[in-house]
Amino acid sequence: MARVFISGFGVVSPLGIGKDAFFQGLREGRVAIRRVDSDLDLTGIEAKVAAPCDSFDPLAFLPPKRAKRLGRTSQMAIVAAKLAQEEAKFSPDDGGAVVVGTGIGALEILLENHASFLSRGAERVSPFLIPLMMPNAPAAEISIEFGIKGPSFGVVTACAASTHAIGLAYEMIRWGQVEWALAGGAEAVILPLVLAAFDRMGALSRNPDPQSASRPFDRDRDGFVLGEGAAILLLESEKHLLSRGGEALAEIIGFGQSSDAFHITAPAEDGEGAFRAMASALGEAGLSPEDVDYINAHGTSTPLNDRVETLAIKRLFGPRAKEIPVSSTKSQIGHLLGAAGATEIGAILFAFSEGLVPATVTWRNRDPECDLDYVPGTPRPGKVRVALKNSFGFGGQNAALLLRAV
Repeated sequence: MARVFISGFGVVSPLGIGKDAFFQGLREGRVAIRRVDSDLDLTGIEAKVAAPCDSFDPLAFLPPKRAKRLGRTSQMAIVAAKLAQEEAKFSPDDGGAVVVGTGIGALEILLENHASFLSRGAERVSPFLIPLMMPNAPAAEISIEFGIKGPSFGVVTACAASTHAIGLAYEMIRWGQVEWALAGGAEAVILPLVLAAFDRMGALSRNPDPQSASRPFDRDRDGFVLGEGAAILLLESEKHLLSRGGEALAEIIGFGQSSDAFHITAPAEDGEGAFRAMASALGEAGLSPEDVDYINAHGTSTPLNDRVETLAIKRLFGPRAKEIPVSSTKSQIGHLLGAAGATEIGAILFAFSEGLVPATVTWRNRDPECDLDYVPGTPRPGKVRVALKNSFGFGGQNAALLLRAV
């Protein structure tokens, strides 16, 4: 079986465009969440904050005609893929794949066309509506943009989608089906309807203060903050990487996945599904809990999720759990849904290269049921050699990736 390396990381995030901007935001501990009720009509919606990618301009990367024929989710995915290839100094060749996760897809296209349909009739519906909004559009558009003719597909597992996408691409390379892959996720659904739906569910924070609304593992957390963005990783087999003289950012050494088989939105309260995914990733890598130096948590800032994830970590790692730094990048960028896992892998790459453990910057007050080291406030100096990434989605769909520094 082939070893699999990450050689490029492209990101469009609320912290900025590109890896350097993302790393700088992590280094500064900057919270990229703001009020959006002046931009959107949020009448009747208690949640007033989100984490948009304010600096994203598709026309800085794409011709106007091309950009117009894409939903925002696909625009971001293509730009992230372009940035990943640029960092890796890579030009696609035969033998590659594209795997991109999304939780919802280009819902804004559907809403725009539905409004036109109601007000102006069927003749005003775009003939491109279906291909623009379908969940596999980001993967398909990346393949079209860069002429990649190998396997190309979307992954739709809610908030675990991009972690699943990277894990599936990793397995394809590991088993020799392809030599490289562009894998990750994209999501852009900061829309009144989506905010209303999550708000009605009670999933969103009602805290109007952007600096404290997303506070994973904190005693006073009250829900997640919706974000948007995309992150695409270039994965390569060791043979392919060496043959072209490429440089690795990290190695993927384990992938685990599971299903809670419990509830369509709530995690199993005993943490069994999360435990199984993490344990599977460790088992595939042949490592023990003592080998893990850092956990980038799913950490949504919802009362139940954070408690269950803490419970699962304690079950798997035993006494070691309280010695391992555990942090949530969502404290800074909110929850990017289907793009969350891939974007947050950037925090692990940051830890590997910068010698800093990313922080849960908004953590202030201890919850007796969330009693691990959540790296509060600011990044902490520390050597991270092996890191675990958790992602858990609605439907009880869980994924975990284990990465090693190079």
